Amino acid sequence: MCRNIRTLFNFDPPVTPEEIQSASLQFVRKITGFHKPSKANEAAFQAAIEEIAAASSRLIHSLETSAPPKNREEESAKSKARAAARFGD
Repeated sequence: MCRNIRTLFNFDPPVTPEEIQSASLQFVRKITGFHKPSKANEAAFQAAIEEIAAASSRLIHSLETSAPPKNREEESAKSKARAAARFGD
């Protein structure tokens, strides 16, 4: 999985449309290999981002869990600690 795509389900506060859009952009960049598409591919690139964002939003909002929501700050701190341990920062 692309390291820049983060888990978006079951957080407090809940995921925002901007976060879903950002993850969708990262996913499309990863699978196409384009950071920025050429003019010829721009419409297809943007359409894919919109379709993935819509599908992701439907998925996230339809999921159910009995687990308590995760705290964004705590999860971010854990992620940074794992990265520091892995990369020696």
